[in-house]
Amino acid sequence: MCNVITQFLSLLLLSGFLSQGTIQLSSCIANQNMDCLEVEKEALLKFKQGLTDPSGRLSSWVGEDCCKWRGVSCYNRTGRVIKLKLGNPFPNSLEGDGTVSELGGKINPSLLNLKYLNYLDLSMNNFEGMEIPKFIGSLGKLRYLNLSGASFNGILHMPNCQLSNLPLSLPFLNFTSLSVLDLSNNGFDSTIPHWLFNLSSLVYLDLNSNNLQGGLPDAFQNFTLQLLDLSKNSNIEGEFPRTLGNLCYLRTLILSVNKLSGEITEFLDGLSACSYNSLGHLKNLRYLQLRSNSFRGPIPESIGSLSSLQELYLSQNQMGGIIPDSLGQLSSLVVQELNENSWEGVITEAHFANLSSLKQLSITKSSPNVSLVFNISSDWAPPFKLTYINLRSCQLGPKFPTWLRTQNELTTVVLNNAGISGTIPDWLWKLDLQLSELDIAYNKLSGRVPNSLVFSYLANVDLSSNLFDGPLPLWSSNVSTLYLRDNFFSGPIPQNIGEAMPILTDLDISWNSLNGSIPLSMGNLQALMTLVISNNHLSGEIPQFWNKMPSLYIITGFLTTLGFLVLSNNNLSGELPSHLQNCSALESLDLGDNKFSGNIPSWIGETMPSLLILALRSNFFSGNIPSEICALSALHILDLSHNNVAIEYYHSLYLVNSLDLSCNNLSGEIPIELTSLLKLGTLNLSSNNLGGTIPEKIGNLQWLETLDLSRNKLSGPIPMSMASITFLAHLNLSHNNLSGKIPTGNQLQTLIDPSIYQGNLALCGFPLTNECHDNNGTNPTGKGEDKDDEDGDDSELPWFFVSMGLGFIIGHWGVCGTLVIKKSWRYAYFRFVDKMKDRLLLAVALNVARLTRKV
Repeated sequence: MCNVITQFLSLLLLSGFLSQGTIQLSSCIANQNMDCLEVEKEALLKFKQGLTDPSGRLSSWVGEDCCKWRGVSCYNRTGRVIKLKLGNPFPNSLEGDGTVSELGGKINPSLLNLKYLNYLDLSMNNFEGMEIPKFIGSLGKLRYLNLSGASFNGILHMPNCQLSNLPLSLPFLNFTSLSVLDLSNNGFDSTIPHWLFNLSSLVYLDLNSNNLQGGLPDAFQNFTLQLLDLSKNSNIEGEFPRTLGNLCYLRTLILSVNKLSGEITEFLDGLSACSYNSLGHLKNLRYLQLRSNSFRGPIPESIGSLSSLQELYLSQNQMGGIIPDSLGQLSSLVVQELNENSWEGVITEAHFANLSSLKQLSITKSSPNVSLVFNISSDWAPPFKLTYINLRSCQLGPKFPTWLRTQNELTTVVLNNAGISGTIPDWLWKLDLQLSELDIAYNKLSGRVPNSLVFSYLANVDLSSNLFDGPLPLWSSNVSTLYLRDNFFSGPIPQNIGEAMPILTDLDISWNSLNGSIPLSMGNLQALMTLVISNNHLSGEIPQFWNKMPSLYIITGFLTTLGFLVLSNNNLSGELPSHLQNCSALESLDLGDNKFSGNIPSWIGETMPSLLILALRSNFFSGNIPSEICALSALHILDLSHNNVAIEYYHSLYLVNSLDLSCNNLSGEIPIELTSLLKLGTLNLSSNNLGGTIPEKIGNLQWLETLDLSRNKLSGPIPMSMASITFLAHLNLSHNNLSGKIPTGNQLQTLIDPSIYQGNLALCGFPLTNECHDNNGTNPTGKGEDKDDEDGDDSELPWFFVSMGLGFIIGHWGVCGTLVIKKSWRYAYFRFVDKMKDRLLLAVALNVARLTRKV
């Protein structure tokens, strides 16, 4: 019986699957102070009924308290069965009366009702070649399993068992009959053990979703596998060995989410050494998944000979080159996924010629640069009926691809950044599709979008960055995400949008020409998490319906479950509605460039503890900024510029890295507490009425890149500590009453534009032309300065300024000169900069929200 699967498993367990503490726990808690549970007693009786017991070893299994039965141990505090020790005490022998002591029969799945069973020993019995029950792998608390010498057959399924130690050596293993080994979804943290390759009868090996590492041994060539799954181990690396010559019967190969490298041509040639023509004779291969590795090079031309291949996944590698048209010969192919590689060249009808079984086609690239072009005749009729098409950053245009007109089984249509222009043809709307996803964003499609489209439940729709016009389309109530930003939609937001699309979770209608007020029916969108309606022509007050939206996450608008609210660059007016305070999950609140007025409400700091971005710039807010704002300990960006507010500073805003309070009515001195905001990267206090001196501790702000204190009433000298701000790249101290010598050294040596200091008549020193004088009317020199050095420096200084001036003229005016001369370019440039700023802020907020939502 030494070659049965149970011996293999017990050897595994005795070699490290168990800790000594686990075994001791099973034996030291055997004192039964409580009766067993009725449900567990019934489970044991059903288990007994399935067994044969010629010697009556289970004769004690009677009575109410199963914890007193032979071989059964319970936890003394709960009465739960935790241990079944039913190994044969007299293996290979007869008892005194001549009867055989071996248990046999069948193992009843009633054992699954023993929820806390952690020890199971059925060793040295005789189950006459029956397969190990698959439910054994579902005993979630099991820590010890011994089936050695019990004549079980060679299949072992133990996924999701939370095993952690995989022994690297089992010196006495002689287990050649095992055909199926499934140890997936455990926690093995080791290399692939060498004893595994002694299991020469394996046809099914599944080690996916562990933490295996290192290279793949050449010994895999000893197998005649039909399935090999080593996916999701992350740290399996190196090139796949070319010595896998015996895998001619392989049907399924899954190596995704690892660090395997090398050209796929060499990999597949090595895989099929069983034939002189290598790849072309792997007739059995049906499922090939190599996604998320580091394979490089092209797809080999000989892939067209894999006549049985049904699914091909090569996404997220470093492959490139021309896709061979021999792929079009795979008549059994159902799924083709080639995403996130660097393909180039032209796709023609030949690439699809015989793909009569194809259902899913996916070639995407996150980069907007297009290198793959579809050149397919307008009258070509495909041999397939797709259900899923995902083509992103591939050139399909300039016209809408007419070869899709026969695809009336589509449920997903993604033609993103495909270079398509013109109107969408009528035949697409007449295909009577029921879509779960429609993404035709980042094209140049125009015209009006009909309301006749039909969508399945929780559908996603993205028509962003096109040239669509007319009123906002209202589709079926099944749409959950709707992105219509950056088009020319006009007119009001439909008054019944809340009733027409009640399950919306994400709505982005920004950068259009919408007008009118925000409809009250939006308050019915109780699942809304992202709302972006910025950069339109909306007017009126924000409706009072936030308390109905508990999940709003992003508001460029409003709602309660909202995490992001962006309503910037509209004509909204009035005071901020108090119902906004119900948006307790809000992380980004951007209401800039509107006409809101009144005081900034204190409840922003009291009810929005997760706020990362608060942008209220360019409104008509007045009064003091409430101290409660300083309770927002997670705040990173605070922009209250171009209002009429005053503020007190507190050191509790320690995470803020951008603070813009320019163009307000701030007065008094710059508070010393401001120098405690050590994460600040941008500080803008320009165009206020601040007086006094610049704090000496301003040098504490070591991460500061931009500092603008211009157009205030600051006086006194510039602190020497400012020279120690290493990252300072933009400085403006102009139009104050500063005096004394401008500090030199370190970062200030690079800030040599005189306009930085202009309008401060009492300032002197480089880079200004005003020389500094001591009390005797002479130019002061620094300590230890040498006259010869000064003369040398003076002789080099004119050339320094000449070269600096030429570099400035060529570099600066080469770009800015065109903007000054050409008015249309200037408008386009500043609109682009403003648009990119808003989009960057929104993108950061959206990504933070989505990551938070996933967690």
